[in-house]
Amino acid sequence: MDWSIQEVARLAGTTSRTLRHYGSIGLLEPSRVGHNGYRYYDEESLVRLQRILLLRELGLGLPAVAEVLEQQADQAGALRTHLAWLRQEQERLARQARAVETTIQQLEGGGQLMAQDMFDGFDHTQYKDEVEARWGAKAYADSDTWWRGLGDEGQREWKGRLARLMEDWRAAAASGASPEGDAAQALAGRHVAWLRDIPGTPGYPGGPAKAYVLGLADMYVADERFAANYGGAEGATFVRDALHAYAEREL
Repeated sequence: MDWSIQEVARLAGTTSRTLRHYGSIGLLEPSRVGHNGYRYYDEESLVRLQRILLLRELGLGLPAVAEVLEQQADQAGALRTHLAWLRQEQERLARQARAVETTIQQLEGGGQLMAQDMFDGFDHTQYKDEVEARWGAKAYADSDTWWRGLGDEGQREWKGRLARLMEDWRAAAASGASPEGDAAQALAGRHVAWLRDIPGTPGYPGGPAKAYVLGLADMYVADERFAANYGGAEGATFVRDALHAYAEREL
């Protein structure tokens, strides 16, 4: 079964022009072209388009999208990573909606506004207490100041970098590679470099402390919220083992 370019554009909320552009740069080729020149897309093409649109929403430019798609042949595994992020965002937006609904009800009913309930879900600070308990108030304050200072564009770029890193981890784990092999160790190096760029990380700015990397790697397995980003316990275990091997050798 396949769909015409007009049908796909309508279903995906995009335009035929955009789809033709994706084809011209090799990002999304039609599965076939009819005798009349019309482009058609099969199920595999629709899955690829879904991934393209998800990556674009994360703020990735088209060259970066192409790079991610080339590196990640496991479409289902990559989509699981997207799904984990979407569910987190879904929960955050649901909390925002509940907060706004409560404010409307209080305004229309003449009730008293409760400040502590008005801003639930509006930023990334919901883990403030947990971060401070683990790594101290200064670590949270430094990272929070840095994050807000990035601005919208900087935050989108950072999220895109993180999404690519997690997708690469998932692909490496699914490939059956050794945590101590070259591919996994290169990813571990990228992971540590990513941590190094975050103010508030123990050891910043010279680099994350060995004990911090080891503890964080263990938490990826122990905490199911983090494990979900790597495809569950098995993927998180692969990441942990790779980071342990890298930290013991390099840090």
